[in-house]
Order: sequence, then structure tokens, then C-alpha cells
Amino acid sequence: MLDPSSSEEESEELVEEESGKEPLAPAAARLSPSRPGEGPGGGGGGGGAGGGGSAGGLQPGGRGSSAARPASPSPSVASEKEKDELERLQREEEERKKKLQLYVFVMRCIAYPFNAKQPTDMARRQQKISKQQLQTIKDRFQAFLNGETQIVADEAFINAVQSYYEVFLKSDRVARMVQSGGCSANDSREVFKKHIEKRVRSLPEIDGLSKETVLSSWMAKFDAIYRGEEDPRKQQARMTASAASELILSKEQLYEMFQNILGIKKFEHQLLYNACQLDNPDEQAAQIRRELDGRLQMAEQIAKERKFPKFVSKEMENMYIEELKSSVNLLMANLESMPVSKGGSEFKLQKLKRSHNTSIIDMGEENENQLSKSDVVLSFSLEVVIMEVQGLKSLAPNRIVYCTMEVEGGEKLQTDQAEASKPTWGTQGDFTTTHALPAVKVKLFTESTGVLALEDKELGRVVLHPTPNSPKQSEWHKMTVSKNCPDQDLKIKLAVRMDKPQNMKHSGYLWAIGKNVWKRWKKRFFVLVQVSQYTFAMCSYREKKAEPQELLQLDGYTVDYTDPQPGLDGGRTFFNAVKEGDTVIFASDDEQDRILWVQAMYRATGQSHKPVPPTQVQKLNAKGGNVPQIDAPISQFYADRAQKHGMDEFISSNPCNFDHASLFEMVQRLTLDHRLNDSYSCLGWFSPGQVFVLDEYCARNGVRGCHRHLCYLRDLLERAENGAMIDPTLLHYSFAFCASHVHGNSQLMAELLGGSQPSADGEGGKASAAETETKKDSKKESKKKKEPKTQPNPEPKRPDGIGTVTVDEKERFEEIKERLRVLLENQITHFRYCFPFGRPEGALKATLSLLERVLMKDIVTPVPQEEVKTVIRKCLEQAALVNYTRLSEYAKIEENVGRLVTPAKKLEDTIRLAELVIEVLQQNEEHHAEAFAWWSDLMVEHAETFLSLFAVDMDAALEVQPPDTWDSFPLFQLINDSLRSDYNLCNGKFHKHLQDLFAPLVVRYVDLMESSIAQSIHRGFERESWEPVNNGSGTSEDMFWKLDALQTFIRDLHWPEEEFGKHLEQRLKLMASDMIESCVKRTRIAFEVKLQKTSRSTDFRVPQSICTMFNVMVDAKAQSTKLCSMEMGQEHQYHSKIDELIEETVKEMITLLVAKFVTILEGVLAKLSRYDEGTLFSSFLSFTVKAASKYVDVPKPGMDVADAYVTFVRHSQDVLRDKVNEEMYIERLFDQWYTSSMSVVCTWLTDRMDLQLHIYQLKTLIRIVKKTYRDFRLQGVLDSTLNSKTYETIRNRLTVEEATASVSEGGGLQGITMKDSDEEDEEDD
Repeated sequence: MLDPSSSEEESEELVEEESGKEPLAPAAARLSPSRPGEGPGGGGGGGGAGGGGSAGGLQPGGRGSSAARPASPSPSVASEKEKDELERLQREEEERKKKLQLYVFVMRCIAYPFNAKQPTDMARRQQKISKQQLQTIKDRFQAFLNGETQIVADEAFINAVQSYYEVFLKSDRVARMVQSGGCSANDSREVFKKHIEKRVRSLPEIDGLSKETVLSSWMAKFDAIYRGEEDPRKQQARMTASAASELILSKEQLYEMFQNILGIKKFEHQLLYNACQLDNPDEQAAQIRRELDGRLQMAEQIAKERKFPKFVSKEMENMYIEELKSSVNLLMANLESMPVSKGGSEFKLQKLKRSHNTSIIDMGEENENQLSKSDVVLSFSLEVVIMEVQGLKSLAPNRIVYCTMEVEGGEKLQTDQAEASKPTWGTQGDFTTTHALPAVKVKLFTESTGVLALEDKELGRVVLHPTPNSPKQSEWHKMTVSKNCPDQDLKIKLAVRMDKPQNMKHSGYLWAIGKNVWKRWKKRFFVLVQVSQYTFAMCSYREKKAEPQELLQLDGYTVDYTDPQPGLDGGRTFFNAVKEGDTVIFASDDEQDRILWVQAMYRATGQSHKPVPPTQVQKLNAKGGNVPQIDAPISQFYADRAQKHGMDEFISSNPCNFDHASLFEMVQRLTLDHRLNDSYSCLGWFSPGQVFVLDEYCARNGVRGCHRHLCYLRDLLERAENGAMIDPTLLHYSFAFCASHVHGNSQLMAELLGGSQPSADGEGGKASAAETETKKDSKKESKKKKEPKTQPNPEPKRPDGIGTVTVDEKERFEEIKERLRVLLENQITHFRYCFPFGRPEGALKATLSLLERVLMKDIVTPVPQEEVKTVIRKCLEQAALVNYTRLSEYAKIEENVGRLVTPAKKLEDTIRLAELVIEVLQQNEEHHAEAFAWWSDLMVEHAETFLSLFAVDMDAALEVQPPDTWDSFPLFQLINDSLRSDYNLCNGKFHKHLQDLFAPLVVRYVDLMESSIAQSIHRGFERESWEPVNNGSGTSEDMFWKLDALQTFIRDLHWPEEEFGKHLEQRLKLMASDMIESCVKRTRIAFEVKLQKTSRSTDFRVPQSICTMFNVMVDAKAQSTKLCSMEMGQEHQYHSKIDELIEETVKEMITLLVAKFVTILEGVLAKLSRYDEGTLFSSFLSFTVKAASKYVDVPKPGMDVADAYVTFVRHSQDVLRDKVNEEMYIERLFDQWYTSSMSVVCTWLTDRMDLQLHIYQLKTLIRIVKKTYRDFRLQGVLDSTLNSKTYETIRNRLTVEEATASVSEGGGLQGITMKDSDEEDEEDD
């Protein structure tokens, strides 16, 4: 954008260049409307504004050429298309003119604000996500999931990203949110953060790694994926710049923004800027004073003509006039409190102390306090720079010279010393004085060389009388020297700069004569002083005087150009200041000075009449030269250029003649469009700069606050109805303002702005609209609330101090209220789609709060809660239908239309639909339940309604399933697992329906499974081979697996109804008990049969099947603990019963097996019985062995029997120890086996108490007893059992028999002895 202070040549070149590019705009701009009614302000504004000097209306034939326009075709010849084109061009031209006029008003608000400032407490808006950016984000996350990035992540994070990608990024609801402009980068980040928090909390604890660390790490990885390959530094710089533009904008940025909003070209802005003198704060303050004066006159005219708007009450008409005057007086007070002059481009709205002239607010009174001379205080800063001196010829080159400088009445300063050959300094002295015409004295000295000299010698002096208009550059001045000084031609080069104070608006020499002041026609030095924003004085000063000699207070005067006055000698160009009963005539020496004086005094008087300078602004040089010079100020040059381009009508138009309500409506609508289309997710909130300009426009031009908010509401509603995302808090604020205005109660507004809701609303915390951001618009009427003490407050119960309500405002409010109610109900009905994933944050809660406010009949009376509840209930009932309809459509996207759907396919689709239904309920709970916290019972009803719609499809799918098929149980488990964890839905209407539907199926399934397991047990044991399978046999393993699977399945159903659940559990435990009992009994029978079929000799080997049967018992006992015991309150009755059976059966099996072992031992002992003493067979054997032993080595008789038995025992022990899984059963078996064996041996020996054992019997028994003892000891049989009385009896008998045999046989035992020794073992082994 060009700097407003650019040179004339640059500006002219810009205009020519722009004109070349856009031929239509300058040409069209030069065409003035031919009818007064077509002016920018509608009916009131066109004619009175801007000098409609050109004739002829707008003709499209003039586009692009400065030549004469061809005549328009006659209507009889022109086609309808040409007429339409002509009308379109005329409409466009009228629209363009309206925007240009509007831009002039906006520029003035920006250039000199005195009511508003840019708010700094607004919430920062986030960058919005566009469709292209959403697709880019999807691609980045897809690339991460495909492993195409360098980001390292664990499986848990990948799963979280996968879920986020599928659920959020690919959601059509998010796509719609992006399209509505309400989705920001922060929204997507917050959704992911909320999404992963549950996942991270559910992870197991890891020592040294907190879950907060995991969360922050995951978020950092998310940011890396989201950012992609972008340089984070660039993104940070971009974010910083965007944040700055969201906060405070400079004037240049505001101008550029509203150029874009209103479609104003750069060169048009430049023309308007220069012509309106926007860089001149004095001109802007004067423009405001003229506008306010015009508004006061307009109020008086309305009161006089009784042309009031139509109010809801006739009594409001007089109040309306008071409000108009009060608002203008308040603006005057605001302007009066502004600094006298503002410099620079910053908005520093510091309030200075009010002037003593407090009655300046009432401009209509004649008895103003008159200014005294002491009230006018000026303070000047002077800079005196001494450069060099010329003409020092009489002094020696090495003599020291120096200068002094002083402003009369002030301190004296001295330069450095210099040699007379080079008297240059460049020293600056700074002074402050209150004299308008100060005397500056500069003296040149040389050091005295005389011994008795007391002072240095003065060589010369110069006395200057600078003014703020004096030249700033250095000049040569002739010095006054003493007569006896040899150097009479001394010159000094000085620069004297006198700064103009802020309250000094113009100064210079004028001729003047008046009736009460300046009664003699005389040339005086005048200064135009601004004492306050509304008080100016024309003061004449004499040299060296701080106070003015005479002054004229300009209040009520009108300044204008005038012709030369006869009889007044002196001055070439004349102007005067006129007031009733007084006229002061001024004269200047040149035309440019006169124009500057008149402009300055025009700003000061605040008059409505604008003085028009003579049309001849260029004239010949006073010396008679032929070169034309511009003899007018630059502002006049800019005004002429603006007139040349057709802009003068917009600049000179009177703002009071325009309908600012309609103009503001237009600029607010265009600003909102611009805001919604920028890169921020604004949700309808204006930026701080936009708020500032709109606030200033409303205050300066008297736009009613209710009208502003009604237009704002209407614009927001239009965009919300068309799919844009609008913050309900913003709607709430504007609606509350309008409602408070219409109904006349400001209590609500005060509490809303303060951040709390009135308790009468019955909303509690949920109705709060107190987002910090709502405070931003509260400042727009803050100036109006500061009523001056001298003004009565007609209606203090209004939010903006306005007590009048027009019929139009009330009707528009009722219309908007109804539209808003319909919109809110629609948004609540579509809450999943209007506020997807609970975003924007808090929007749904604010919508519910706003609905409750809209349903109120007025501001005071709270709406009955039942009424609100009825509305929300109706919305949520419709929401259930909407959600389920869209969900079912989404679930059937891939369905093959036209093909017969099989029951299995239908069930599969129903399960898929159930998953989606559960997902919707979970999302509602996670993202929307908090907003509906006050109406949680309605959300439960909504969920039940939603599920009832699903129940129709579920029932239909289950009805077509064939009988006795169990594929539908996963559907029950899926739904039941979700519902039973929900406190509100568990055992609700749908849940009970689900139970009623599946209870018969469960009972039927259990019946069939019981029959099936019983049959499989019967058939299995009939064909059982007793080969080991896992922990038992094939049949037992199959039975236990089926029982466990059935119980697990039923348990996993988690039947919610407690009584039926207990019934199922009890039945399954009883079934398991019966099945295990049957298994145990069948095994016991098979065990006995198997033993009966085995050998009775020492060749017997324990078969695998015997061990398997034992293992079946072991497994049965273990399984009974799990399958037969009730978990709660049943004292394990089935478990105890089956345990007892198993124990008895095991005892019987051990007894049978031990009996088998004893039978084998008895067979061995029977063989030894043949050697009993006294039998024929014993004598025969003894003789035979003795005879044969003389000739051959005869084997030891009986050792083969002993060895065979020992081998049998050891093998049996090893097999049982290795194959049977229960150690306790083995120990019991071995104890009983050992005890029984010893008893049999003891009985056998007891029967032969009177007989001496045959040597071979003795040796065999010793071998059997010793080996049995040792083997069972090795198998862990306790010593108490081993060393029983029976064993001791046997041992003693055999020891005695051994001793007897040793004596009688003479060493015939051949080393076999009952003594404990390992030699025999080693030998035998």
C-alpha cells in the first residue's frame, strides 16, 4: 500500500497506471447521479452531499473512453437483453458508489477513533482446516500406517493412530465439519488426545516410565505425523504471524482489510485518503465536531417536525429525542477527553483531565465561560545551531573565539572554543520558552589577552525573532558590531528551529480589525490555539510575551473567504469570522496563507458550512513571471484530484444525511463474509480489528445497539442455516442483548457479561454463556454507558442505555427468535453431525443453554423446566431416528442390491450394524453426555429409542434364522457386553427385550448340549481304548473340554438378569457333577474288568490303561473343583458330592490293585510252601540237589523266584510312578501295597512257626523281604510304615532262621543274610 505521505508525482503516476488497467472505475467515478434520490445514502443522502455538478445519469456507453459517449439506443430498438444489461450495470454502479461512500465513513473511524479500541481479551482463533488440508492430513496418516515415514512407534501407538484414522479422519461428519469452516487443527489434536488417554490409562504400569511421559511422547509423534515434512520453524513463524494479525492491527492493516471487504481499489483508497486528510488529526477532530453538531441539529429537526420512528409506545417519542441528544453529548464528552492532538499511528486512547470548561458540552447555550489570557499556555522548543563565522580578519589566527546563545528570559549557553583562523563549531543549544515571538541572541567573543582584563571582548551579536513558520535550514546573518571594531563585515551562519506545540494549530502575521478586539487595523502575530477539543482561541502576541495581548474565543463563529475591504490598507487576501453581533476581518499577504488560515479556523469553529476557496488557485508570479505556481496548500491539490476522479461527492457528503442503519448492516454483512472466508476457524466471531471498526462506526454514527445485534443475528442465522459453523455462545450474547433491549431488563445482560447466569433461569452452571470471549463485544457500548452527570438517564434498565423500542425492532426480534428456535432444535436433533466428536468444544452445551433462553417468554420469567424438557425430548426422539437412519444406510453401503440375502448374510449384517450402534452409543457418551448432563434422563430415553429402532432390524434378522443354530449368540454377547457396563441402559427396555429374545435359545442350547455330552460319554466309554490323552483318556478329555466350553460360553454371556443367571449356573454345575459321576463309575468298572483279565504270576506288568484310569480319576477331581463348585453361596454342594465319590472310587481301585499284587506274592509263597519241612517233595529236592552239586555247579534254588518277584515289584513301581499323575495316590498305593505284602509274608511264616524253614525258603524270603523293604523305602514310603511290627516280626524270624541255618548247614546260605549290607545288593544287581 502506498504511504499517504508519498509525493504528488508518485501518486499521479499511480492514478494513471491504475486508470490504464481499470478503465471503468475512473470513468464511472466521474459520472454523478442525475437524480437526488440515487445518492449513496438512499432517500436522505444523495442530493445534499457532494456537489452534484455534472449533468446526465450513468450511461454504460462511456466505459473505457474519455470521449463523448454515444447516445443510448431508444427503447423501441434496444433489445430486452440490452435493457437487462443496462439495469445490471446501473445496479453495479450504485452498489459501487454505496461502498465507496461507506468506505469513507469507515476510513474516518479508523483514522481518528475516540470511542472504541481493539479488544485484547478475545480468545485466539485457531487456523481452520480446508478440504485440501484434510486430504493432505489423511495422506500423511495413511503413509505412517503404511510404514512410509521415519517415525518410530510401538504397536500400541500404531493401533491408536489406526483407530483415530478410521473413526475420526475418515468420518463423513468430520468432512462436513471442515466444509462448514468449523474444524481447526486444534480440534483434530484434542480429539486424538482424548482418544489416546483411555488407551494409555489401560496400559500396564512400567517401572521408570510414567503414563504422562507416554502421553506426551505420543502427542509429539502425532504432531510429527500431522506436520509431515514441513519445517517446524516455518510453521512456527507462520503461526506467530497469524497470531499477531489476530490480535492488534495497525491502521494500514485495517485500511487494507476494509478495502478487501468493500472491494475498494488501491488508487481509490489513495485518492480518498489524501483528500480526506486522514493523516491530519486536527481535520479529523474537526470533522467529528461537525458531525456531532449535525446530529444535534437533526435531533432538533425531528422533534420540531415530529417525524419519529414507530415506537411500541407513544411515550417513547420524547424519550427518543433525549436519547439522541444524550448520545451526542456523550460522544462530545468522549471527544473532549481525548488528547488535544494525536501523533503517529498507534491507538493510545489515554484520557486527559477534562478542561475547566465543562459546559462546552451544551453547544446551544450562550453563556459559556469565557477564556482568560492565563488559560492559553504555549510551550515552544527551540534548537539553535551555530555553524561558523566569516569576516574575522583583524584577529591573529591563533586567537581563541567562541559564541554564546540565549533566549531572552532563559539560560545562556556557550560553544566550544575555536581559533580565529577556523571559527567553526556546529554546536546546538536546546531551549524551552513560552514566548510566541521569542528573541534569540547570539554573541561572538574573543578571549582578552590583557593581564588586567576582567571580561572577554565582544566582537558582534545578532538578535533573531523566529516563528514556527521560519525556515529550518541554516542561513547567514549579518552581525551587529561596535563602531570601533575593525571587522565591520562579520557574518554568522545559524540554524534556528522552533517546533510547533500540539495545541498550536496555525500561526503567522495577519492584518486584523474587529468590533470588540483588535479595534485598529494593524498587522499582528496571530496563533490559533486549541485549549480543548471544543475550545479554540485566536490569539495575538507581542515579542517576548508569554500571554496573548488579545484573544478571540472562536465558539459560535463562522469563518469564510471574503472580498477585499475598501478603506483597509494592508493585506492582499481577506477572510472574516462572523458571529451574531460581531465580525472580525483578517487579511493575509498571499493566497496560500489565507487558505491555510481558513482551513485551520474552519476545523476550529465546527461550523457546518465549508468555506470554498476561489476557483483560481494558480496565478502568475508576483514578479510578473510566466511560470505558473501552485499557490494553494497540498490538501487543496488532493481535493482537486479527488474531484477529477469523481470522489468529491463521497468526501464532501454530510454523514447526517445518510441512513447509517442500512449502511452498517451492509458493512457488517460484508465483514462477516470476509471473516468466514479467512484462514481462521472464527465460528462467526469478528477479529479484534473488525470489532474495533464496527464499534467505532456504531458509536460515531448513532447505530442503535439492538439494530446492530439484530442484523448480526440475522446474518449469522443465514449462514448457520446454509451449513456454516456458528458459535452458539455468540448467538447467545447477541440474542440476550436484543431480548434485554426489547423487554427492558438489563439484569440478565449484566450477569451475562459478568460471567454467571441468574438463578431464576433454573439452568445452574450449564446455562452459562460466560465464555471470556463474550466480553469483547461488551466494550462496544462502554462509552455510551458513561453518561455525563449533567444528563438524565431516561431508562437505566436497558443494556445500552437506550430506553426506546421501535415496532420494527420488536417485530424483527420476534421473527429472529422463531428462526433461532427452529435452528437450535434442528441442531440438537442433528447433534452428532452439527457437533461431531463434541467439537467445537462446549458448543452443544451452549446450544442447549441458548435454547432454554430462547424459550423464555421474556427476560424476567424463567421458562418451566418441563417445557424445556418436552422440547429437548422431542428433538432427541427425532435425533434417534436421524442417527439410526444414517447409520443403517452407511452399514448397507456394500450390500448387493437385487440378490437374495441369506440368513447367514443377514445375521452378519446385523452384527456389523450392532457394532456401529454400540460405537454410536459410546461416542454419544464420550463426546456429548457432558453437554446433556442436566438432561441425562432424556439422553437415556434417546438411547432406548435408538436401540428400539435397531431392535426391529435385529428381530427381523433373528426370525429368518433356521432352528437350533447358534450363530446368533455373538450378537447377544456383543450387545450385552456393551449394555451391562452402562448403568443407565443395563436391564433397560431394550436390554430386557434382548434377554427375552435369547433366553429360550440359551435354554435350548443347554438342553441339547447336555444330551450330546451324555451320549458322547456313553459311546466313548464303550469304545474306550484307555490310551493316555493329555491328562486322561480320550473320552474323559472330550467330556471335560465340552463341559468347560459350555460353562465358559454361558459364563461369557454374562447374563444380566441375576436370577436366570444363577439358574443357568446351577444347572450347568449339576450337569457337570452328573457327567463326572458317570465318568468315574464307568472308569471304576473298566478298571476292575481290566485287572481281572491280567496275569496272576510275576510276569504281570502294570498296563498303561491302569495308569490312564488312575489319571482319569485325578483329572476328574481337578475338573470337579472348577466345573462343580458354585461361586457364591452354595457351599460347594455338587463339588463335595463328586469329590467323595472320586475318593471312594480311588480307594477301591487301590485296594483292587493291591489285592492283585498280593495275589502274585501269594503265588510266590505257594511255590516256597513245597519246601516245607516234612514233606516228600522237600526231601526229594534236598537229596537231588546234594547229589548233583558234587558233579556240576547247580544254581541256587529259589533265587529265580525271588528275582522274578523283585523284578515284578520294581517294574510295577516304576510304571506307576511314571504314568500316574497324582503323587498322593501313588504314596497311598505303595503304603498299602507294602503293608499288605508284609502281612502276607508274616502270615505265611506264622503258619510255619513250629517248622524250621528250608534253606531255600530262607534264602528266597530274605531276598524278597530285603528287596521289598529297600525298594519301597526308595519310593518314599515312610519309615514308620516300613518298620512296622509286622516287618519286625518277619525280620526277627528270618534272622533266627538264618542263624540256625548257618550252624546246621555250615555256610550254606552263600552270603545271603538279613544284615544290612550293600555287598549283596551289588552282587545281585
